[in-house]
Amino acid sequence: MDSEFVLVEKEEVARLKFPKTDVLRSEKDRKSLQAELDRAMALGNLEHHKVKIYFEDDKKKRVVHTTIWALTDKAIVLKQSVILPLNRIYKLEI
Repeated sequence: MDSEFVLVEKEEVARLKFPKTDVLRSEKDRKSLQAELDRAMALGNLEHHKVKIYFEDDKKKRVVHTTIWALTDKAIVLKQSVILPLNRIYKLEI
């Protein structure tokens, strides 16, 4: 799966466009992702730990290596208030 994803810098994420559709189909996958996100945010805030976030915009699959600073019910917030919608995230690598 990793070879399908193009590495981008976190600053580039702010310029991407995201469709409203979910990339994860099952409720089980979404719950698993939520648990990973909670852990990654805690590690980011406590230890400034970076994670790889695998996601898809309106053009292609991408990956960004960064710290998750905050989490809302619809998105994650990266450094410099960059927003990444939860519905477009495939997985995290912590």
